Amino acid sequence: MTVPGDPPAPSRRRAALARWAGLLGAVLLTVAGWLGGALPELTGGSPIDTWQGPRGPAVLGCWLAGTGLTVGAWWALRRGAPSTGWAYRTAGLWLLPLLAAPPLGSRDVYSYACQGWSYAHGRDPYEVGVAAAGCPWLDSVAPIWRDTPAPYGPLFVLLAALAVALGGGLVGALAVLRLYAVAGVLLTALCLPGLARAAGAPTRRAAWLALAAPLVGVHLVAGAHNDAVALGLLLLALLVLVRRPGKPRALLLAGALLGLAVLVKATAVVVLPFAALAAVLGPYTWRALLRDGGWLAGGALAAALATSLASGLGLGWVGGLARSGDSAQWTSPPTAVGFVVNYVGRLVGRRPDAVPAARAAGLLLLMVLLVALWWWAWRSLRRLNDVRQRARALAAARPRVALLGAGLALAATVALSPVFHPWYALWPLTLLAVSVIRAARTTWFVLPCAVAAVLTLPDGTNLARFTKAPGAIAMTALVLALAVWAFVAARAAPAALGDERAVGR
Repeated sequence: MTVPGDPPAPSRRRAALARWAGLLGAVLLTVAGWLGGALPELTGGSPIDTWQGPRGPAVLGCWLAGTGLTVGAWWALRRGAPSTGWAYRTAGLWLLPLLAAPPLGSRDVYSYACQGWSYAHGRDPYEVGVAAAGCPWLDSVAPIWRDTPAPYGPLFVLLAALAVALGGGLVGALAVLRLYAVAGVLLTALCLPGLARAAGAPTRRAAWLALAAPLVGVHLVAGAHNDAVALGLLLLALLVLVRRPGKPRALLLAGALLGLAVLVKATAVVVLPFAALAAVLGPYTWRALLRDGGWLAGGALAAALATSLASGLGLGWVGGLARSGDSAQWTSPPTAVGFVVNYVGRLVGRRPDAVPAARAAGLLLLMVLLVALWWWAWRSLRRLNDVRQRARALAAARPRVALLGAGLALAATVALSPVFHPWYALWPLTLLAVSVIRAARTTWFVLPCAVAAVLTLPDGTNLARFTKAPGAIAMTALVLALAVWAFVAARAAPAALGDERAVGR
């Protein structure tokens, strides 16, 4: 799909170089995984441990070279692949070696398996951690998560229990969990072109950004994170909405899919208000929003109630979300600001313990931003009620505004939450890839994803743990710089508007 102002396709030579460099990178990442990935035996714990361990230099060398090649190849074509088909084939080619890799970049998949085992054996994973439940694979779980309740929705607990039952053991359970993740990625790939076309974004760029991102291969496919399942359900729901707005049956189906996405991972809940905007057919009025949004909400609630009753777990998983903040790293901007306040306090002889307050402030700011983003999207669509050829204008703007608003809401959620892990960046990346039209405006969300790809080692070691002070200072400086930029831009906006009005007169 050609979009005005979109750059031309890259040359064949550049595209071929990127394709084969990325494939080589994926092979090296797979080799690093077998040499020292997140294998069932828990080893290491720091970059030094990895270096001094068996085949340490080979592990780190393959991992760094593989990450550099995949990130560089993805970045080189960030403005768009030669074609949509080429993007799909290349992304699939990169994922093939990682299908054969052990878990990479995280040990979360072992937590999934143990939570599924706990439920399958009559333990409530929202009441006790996997250690207290007696999971036989406890030694494979990262120590920080052994005593915490599951923070995932009941649908994923059911899926994890099914994986344990079908797998018959740890390796089999991991294989089934990876199949879930691959299914989620395939569902995402199925929905991307339709969403991009509806929003007016070039499909060749959307497919490349969302599917060839190094985070997809390492953390969704090899790492088997449940974000893949939640994202697939979320995108399918949005695709149903943009294709059949205002149709009660379609709205109920989309609502059920959104509800199921939330019942895998709660992050999806921030998309619901923007999905309601995509559900409206015709002029935007409060009555229309309540009518069509009501069908959508009804589908989501029905899915939530049915899953809760079927699992017998109720809403206990909501309490588990609070424990996900047990990990404190500078990759979360509010947490980084809290660290810096603590450092300054120690210099003057005080211990302020500012991290909880900074996180609370971040969540408060997030709520304000989510409301502001939704109001901006609502007002943008309301203004089209008075435009000539209103039906055509609304049909073109509805999916673009709703998807862009959802992507920005997810970006704010990832940035202001108490905890950030690299694979979280895939949520806003995917929605923004299908809704941001001009390639020149993609760097602000593509660059953080490229940086996030280098934050972990193959065995799941988080490098942020070992760069706490310098990372917190750098992140806080970035937060301050962005705050100053936003303040200056806000002050300049009224002046620019006044100049435009003067010229108009």
